[in-house]
Amino acid sequence: VQLQASGGGLVQAGGSLSLSCVASGRIFFDSYNMAWFRQAPGKEREFVAAASSRTASYADSVQGRFTISRDYSKKTTYLQMTNVKFEDTAVYYCAAAPIRSVGYTISKSPSTYESWGQGTKLTVSS
Repeated sequence: VQLQASGGGLVQAGGSLSLSCVASGRIFFDSYNMAWFRQAPGKEREFVAAASSRTASYADSVQGRFTISRDYSKKTTYLQMTNVKFEDTAVYYCAAAPIRSVGYTISKSPSTYESWGQGTKLTVSS
């Protein structure tokens, strides 16, 4: 599966922004768990949020502020970010893991995900 992320940009602290990740290829979109990770300069890639067709999971740092959703007709995964903070500044990556390999259980480990988008950068100004 090929993934194309978009929607990053510059936003003031307390503002909102939405990221999109479009999946392409001859796939059944509901056969994949989809996730968002992020990587800040000098830091390791970290889990942000993920969703299967049955459940969703969030990192503690974004719980209540970020919402992951999926549009199966458009093969698109969204990350709606509200009340963004300076520490949310990072490059955001979408990722996909096939259910045939991992099941419906959400994994927070980057190594679980087989396909990655190119990343889209979010910069939060204080």
